[in-house]
Amino acid sequence: MIVHIPNVLSANQLAEMRARLAQATWVDGLATAGHQGARVKHNRQLPEDAALARDLGATVLACLERNALFISAALPARVYPPMFNCYERGETFGTHVDNAVRLMPGGGDKLRTDLSATLFLCEPDDYDGGELLIEDTFGVHPVKLPAGHLVLYPSTSLHRVDPVTRGSRLASFFWIQSLVRDDGERTLLFDLDTAIQRLNQTGADEATRLQLTGCYHNLLRRWAQT
Repeated sequence: MIVHIPNVLSANQLAEMRARLAQATWVDGLATAGHQGARVKHNRQLPEDAALARDLGATVLACLERNALFISAALPARVYPPMFNCYERGETFGTHVDNAVRLMPGGGDKLRTDLSATLFLCEPDDYDGGELLIEDTFGVHPVKLPAGHLVLYPSTSLHRVDPVTRGSRLASFFWIQSLVRDDGERTLLFDLDTAIQRLNQTGADEATRLQLTGCYHNLLRRWAQT
């Protein structure tokens, strides 16, 4: 399931982030690349332990905690601290799949990467190229969203970032360990939750809405891993 989540960040938040990132010191993206990524990763990113990365990441997490669509689609158990990258002048990230497990910064706890997320910080017209291409059984899906919008997709997916040929592509990226590990089960819950919300908005029969809500929570109870 690939989910587009609009307006995660406000215009003011975006403007402040871009201004601060314009003054940032970037490092080679290989600093956090795994074995397979090291062969195809050519970009720059903020150091994970940089004060700026922690500060901006806290803003992203605070916005996600209030975003109902993100909560419904991801059913997050834990979120890896958001990181930030930059692509310019032909920089790219070739086809790869994200590592299945990542060590959380600081304590060394392990996070299973069920979902990957990219939060776009620049408008599509600010740069050429730089599309995120996500592969699934239905083909390759190009993603290049407006600033402040986020794409959520299974971490099992092969994906890549095309070379940037003009301008700068700034983004935040991170991973989520979901309460529901299986993407198919998570998709069913998301579809059911979406349908319930639409029924609530139309004032449909209350008993029917209550029954469907019960089904949602009973399925979540069956599938959730805490």
